[in-house]
Amino acid sequence: MIFIKKFDELGRDDLDQAGGKGANLGELTRADLPVPPGFVIVTDAYRAYVAEHQLADKIAELAAPTDDPAGYEAAFDQIHALFANEVSDALRTEIAEAYAALGEHTPVAVRSSATAEDLPEASFAGQQDTYLNVRGLEDLLAAVRDCWASLWTARAMAYRARQGIDPATVSLAVVVQQMVDADAAGVMFTANPSNGRRDEVVISAAWGLGESVVSGSVNTDNIVVRKPDGAVVSSETADKAVMTVRAEQRTQERPVPAKQRKQPVLNDSDAAELAAYGSRIENHYGAPQDIEWARADGKFFIVQARPITALPEVEGPAPTDWAVPDPTAMYVRASIVEQLPDPLTPLFADLIDGAVTRSLQSLFQEFIGEDLIRDNDVGLPTINGYAYYGYSRSGMVRLMWKSPKAFRAMFAGASQPRWRNYSHPKYRRIVSDWTARDLNGLTTAELLGGVHELVDAAAEYYTSVQAIIPIAATSEILFTWFYDAVVRQKDDPPAQVFVLGSDSEPIRAEKSLYDLATWTHDQPELAESLVALQPQEFLERAAASEDPSWHEWHNRFQAHLNAYGHTVYNLDFANPVPADDPVPLLNTLRFFVSGKGSDPYQRQRSLATRREQATAVALARLDPVRARTFRRLLHWAQSVAPVREDALADVGLAWPQVRRMLREIGRRLQVAGVIAEPDDVFWLHRSEIDETLGSLVDQVEQRKELWRGQRRATPPQLLPKGGWGDMWRRWLPAASEEQTGDLIKGIAGSMGTITAPARVLGGPQDFGQMQPGDVLVASITTPAWTSLFAMASGVVTDIGGPLSHSSIVAREYGIPAVLGTAVATRRIHSGQMIKVDGDAGTVTLLDGKQPEEIEPVATSSPRGKIIAGAIGGATAVGLTAWLVRRRRTRLG
Repeated sequence: MIFIKKFDELGRDDLDQAGGKGANLGELTRADLPVPPGFVIVTDAYRAYVAEHQLADKIAELAAPTDDPAGYEAAFDQIHALFANEVSDALRTEIAEAYAALGEHTPVAVRSSATAEDLPEASFAGQQDTYLNVRGLEDLLAAVRDCWASLWTARAMAYRARQGIDPATVSLAVVVQQMVDADAAGVMFTANPSNGRRDEVVISAAWGLGESVVSGSVNTDNIVVRKPDGAVVSSETADKAVMTVRAEQRTQERPVPAKQRKQPVLNDSDAAELAAYGSRIENHYGAPQDIEWARADGKFFIVQARPITALPEVEGPAPTDWAVPDPTAMYVRASIVEQLPDPLTPLFADLIDGAVTRSLQSLFQEFIGEDLIRDNDVGLPTINGYAYYGYSRSGMVRLMWKSPKAFRAMFAGASQPRWRNYSHPKYRRIVSDWTARDLNGLTTAELLGGVHELVDAAAEYYTSVQAIIPIAATSEILFTWFYDAVVRQKDDPPAQVFVLGSDSEPIRAEKSLYDLATWTHDQPELAESLVALQPQEFLERAAASEDPSWHEWHNRFQAHLNAYGHTVYNLDFANPVPADDPVPLLNTLRFFVSGKGSDPYQRQRSLATRREQATAVALARLDPVRARTFRRLLHWAQSVAPVREDALADVGLAWPQVRRMLREIGRRLQVAGVIAEPDDVFWLHRSEIDETLGSLVDQVEQRKELWRGQRRATPPQLLPKGGWGDMWRRWLPAASEEQTGDLIKGIAGSMGTITAPARVLGGPQDFGQMQPGDVLVASITTPAWTSLFAMASGVVTDIGGPLSHSSIVAREYGIPAVLGTAVATRRIHSGQMIKVDGDAGTVTLLDGKQPEEIEPVATSSPRGKIIAGAIGGATAVGLTAWLVRRRRTRLG
């Protein structure tokens, strides 16, 4: 049996014999790339050694999957001891001959090459061991046995278990390669891993051997090279304090000579030459590559290449210029924008702008009987893709002038009955009419006309909801003020206790899901399958199964979606709602089925009991006059608060039908070759649907790329900076978007303090990452996010104020919330320990420190920043004048 193969005898199809590294080095050698010579001890040698010493059963027993990391560590120690025996005479002879061909006592690098590594779908880099500067046959044979044993390191076994790879199917080859005595080395990515750009090569470089770069133990120079012309796009030179070099035994780290520490490792010509090799390798493999390189005596060598795994989608540069369309106007991210945290897709931006203006015009005409708002007074334009309420100066003056009249109209009791008796029924009727139509029988123009009608109806509905928000804000502000000033004593609960425990649409949705989980728990097969199967697989089986219990589950789940599936995660209709993509709900169902969640009925009863007890205690010590005022203010606050959540939960009522209609248009455009996928219709402009003359596939991809770059920005809340609108900045319910340091300031939304791992979620596609006890960190939360609050120990958002959905629901769950930080999703990373102080409105980044290591931070209560609609829809109805000025909002 042949146990040795030279590099030029191997290729990419020899994975089973040579493992990932060995097969790739053979492929690169045969492609005439500068690869240091060497050979591979093929997997048959490993199998022969295991068979000769009867190790297979012992390894299988020790390597059985476990949930205990310490168990893997103990298993490796025992497995490593099994590889202490010498290799067979036949193998020793072959290795000796191959090694002699490289030169007597030639220093070599000995690397493990597993059969399951360096695959496009999995990255095993660093899972097995590498030995550098190996010299002499005995040293080489010992390194080979250590490499074989490293197939069973704790990290390798744990990684294979996570990837679902059967330990019995893996084997190991060993690469023996002449070692380059490198003066510089590093890694190179033939696509930019930070932004996904395929036209850029990213090079990391350091002095000495490359092992320190791969292991991350040294700072590196970082260079970005443009592929087409080899031009250096950017270059960052690091202070390189240490370097890895050859030593008498293996390698060692040494200080970099002072004159080299801040000297660039590569000049522009070197970077272009190296990038050209990268392009050759990528073209050869037909996919972006992760390449290890070295330089010696002015010549570059390629010592490894593997596919890049998990390369992000291409994104453009993050915007830095926030110039506004009209420097004399004011642009503010508030109100409806709280449900639009991301840049808008082109079609949504086109349709929503005019709809908002028309809805406000209609509302003012109804409330004060005047055509107060002109076409250019108020709109919802985009700046770098982000939605802003735009107000002309003259329009704002007219709005403020009419504030008292609008105020009287709203607080005369017209807004809530208007929503309940007019806006809500009208919206439902329009949605119902369009849902009943056969889309196949409608022309594209008719479908688009229907979308316009539904979006206008949604905007009109949302505007009517905005008329309720200032009433909810005022009722809670006044009750809190009266309670704190006249009623509250030292040991009394905070004012928020008196408005908790009421029913609202998000809470009813949670109860519906909890009821389904309770029923599922009593069906053992269903409950087991819900946990064991992938969510989509479970849903498909439930829809197709004829088993009575599965069929009943499907019907119950569908009933839940029919009632609550229109709640939006993000108001941009390019984003699926639960009715379109119910997979995120299954993660919450699993949580409830496992028995980890709290019973929402019991929680609500407890809150109601505490509320009633606190009310009785307060009334018992008040005289009749103060008691009467207390009752009236309390009744007002309790009656309005749930209405706001009920109203907001139905904003997306039209969205399932709008998405069906637009996707039908998209399907037709796909058939016509205009776009690649039906969902690409969301990336077209309104005019392009009417006037399409050819393919827009490239334009759609460019817009997605631009959008992904815009999404990395933190949009200022008020523009232009330094303009006349700056007088409103102090009223806005968000902190500065320029915060740095370990302390992030926001707005106190729900009392309490918690230290726990953060979980940063960009949307429903990330809901499966949420773990019980995590702090939920998101740009916003809407009613559709409520199911996650059952798992969360706290909530932190970029956008929002004391009366936002996040605050109200967090209080119901009794977890701390800090809102309106502006920067949380960009400053915090998942898994990071953070301290959330819902009383002070702060988040402390612990970065691995224990809570007791953090210096206490003295903070005062946040200033009241509740503005009716946050200078958004409610400002548009002219209500800013009646706000309670500069008072402190006491939430705890």
